[in-house]
Amino acid sequence: MATVTRQPIGTLHDKITVKLTKEDYLPSFEKSLKHYAKSVNVPGFRKGNVPAGMVRKMYGQSIFSDEVLRTAGTKLEEYLKNESVAIFAQPMVLPNEAPVQMDMNNPAEVDFAFEIGLKPEFEITPLKNKTKLDKYKVAISDKMLEDEIERIKRRYGKAETQEAVVSKEDIIYSKYELCDADGNVLPESQMVEDTVLLEKLPAKLQEMLMGKKNEETFVIRPADVCTQEELAGFMKDPLKQGVEAANNYYKFTLTRVAKLIPRELDAELFAQVFPNDEIKDAADFKTRIGTELSKEYNRISGERLHNEIYELLVHQTTFQLPVDFLKRWMREGGEKPKSAQEVEHEFSGFDHQLRWTLISDKLIEENKISVSLEEVKEHIKAQVLGYFGMTNADDAPWMDGYLQKMLKDNKTMDETYRRLLFEKLFTFLETQFNVEEKEVSEEEFYKLPDAHAAHHHHH
Repeated sequence: MATVTRQPIGTLHDKITVKLTKEDYLPSFEKSLKHYAKSVNVPGFRKGNVPAGMVRKMYGQSIFSDEVLRTAGTKLEEYLKNESVAIFAQPMVLPNEAPVQMDMNNPAEVDFAFEIGLKPEFEITPLKNKTKLDKYKVAISDKMLEDEIERIKRRYGKAETQEAVVSKEDIIYSKYELCDADGNVLPESQMVEDTVLLEKLPAKLQEMLMGKKNEETFVIRPADVCTQEELAGFMKDPLKQGVEAANNYYKFTLTRVAKLIPRELDAELFAQVFPNDEIKDAADFKTRIGTELSKEYNRISGERLHNEIYELLVHQTTFQLPVDFLKRWMREGGEKPKSAQEVEHEFSGFDHQLRWTLISDKLIEENKISVSLEEVKEHIKAQVLGYFGMTNADDAPWMDGYLQKMLKDNKTMDETYRRLLFEKLFTFLETQFNVEEKEVSEEEFYKLPDAHAAHHHHH
């Protein structure tokens, strides 16, 4: 009869020994052997007619070892289930124990030692203390509105071709080709095209371009036209090269220079920016832009509050973890083994994430937070309609077919489900803290310390 014993070897870290007698595994070994004899192919014998002794001799030892290990694993699982032990990951075979001797011709008692990492019991203290948190409301100033309207006028503006480069705000259309010092394009050259505002180019290149006309060319060497700060960015975009190519020569062709003419504030622009709304005049448009800005800032501010709640819960809910077990599991339990250095490097991030998983699982379970399949479908539907700028599903007869396809896409379904679940969790959490709304200016909002820094004191 198998016996299972358990003893602690560290914080939330236990050793479980499974002791098997031969009666525990011999019957299933004999059964497996018979089963195998029926299906094995041995040259010179018809399938199923291979003599038992021969099967035993050829395959017996490996079938025997498998059966003994399988039995030990089953006994361990039964024990964990009966004792309702909450563990992390899977049990791992303990290293450094003397190797188990398994000999089918001499079946005997065998011991297997496993280690398990136990999940901690804990209370979520920050919720008990009703910690005070600020939710910021960004006041939309006239200047913010004017800037946003300017941005929109430029974004919807049009580029008017000009004779020559005259201002930092000119749009430069260009192409770059790899060449020699005299500007002869090399056979392996791949032409890259680029469109950019003059002021975004390296300062020296801006000077070289001033006054140049369409179709003019000259040779540049990135190392000569860029400062140390500008170099990496310029090599990556537009040149799509690494810094090591900075000493190459490039033939630069100015294919077109244009000036951005911002759009007028007229009915046409209003309709383009807000196709589903009736915007009467500039004042109406400004109000509508204000609403959009408010929405966006409420979203950013909501995210900030959620980050703060997240950090607060992770850093102020105190419990221990089976660190030694988890580190070994990180080293050996993944798809490919990691070095001790890699584990040390990744552990604090892993620890942080694991604490959040334990806390959020507990909150979701205790407060019965759930998301139905219907809600997932509705959310996907709303997203798709939004993407096409539609408001009514009746205008989209293809929607049902699309949803059927989505239901089979486990990744999208799972991501949507998790996003909705955590939205609900945070909406619930907002009601559990003492949240006060504070009005701040845009400038003040961006000067606030980040939520992560505010709570970074591990216990």
